[in-house]
Amino acid sequence: MINLHFFKREDLSEVSYTLDEMQLRYTSTAEFALNRIKERNTNLEFPITIFENEKAAGFFTLDFGEDKLDLTDNPNSTLLRSLSINPKLQGKGIGKASMIQIDDFVRENFKNCDEIVLAVNENNTSAYDLYIKVGYQFDGKTRIGRSGPQRLMYKKI
Repeated sequence: MINLHFFKREDLSEVSYTLDEMQLRYTSTAEFALNRIKERNTNLEFPITIFENEKAAGFFTLDFGEDKLDLTDNPNSTLLRSLSINPKLQGKGIGKASMIQIDDFVRENFKNCDEIVLAVNENNTSAYDLYIKVGYQFDGKTRIGRSGPQRLMYKKI
């Protein structure tokens, strides 16, 4: 059973897993994302912990700040960032189940939000395929990210 909850400090030890070099090209660690949120201090970024059977298994953030406008013109959207699953738990469908549950989580907690956007590196085909499977769309828009070209994807909720 996969559940999403707003991050709590006590989750940190379980989401402080190490990502390999390849994964770090495409996402950031929870610690890095939390430090970025603290530095920006916008109150528009929300860290989320992914739980599998009440054990923290992954992490992502929802960013309602201005960065989302690099991907969409929709002011009622959120930018999904820093998604990762503990490498010891990868391959069990946790990422896919989480991506499906994000829609309801956003609807329940952010009533004015009607779109989720994200950027995925063109070389990260497994993530791209996952996003397509759970209903994200790619209409050909790209940008250059820190590790090369990224596809800009969206999902209306």
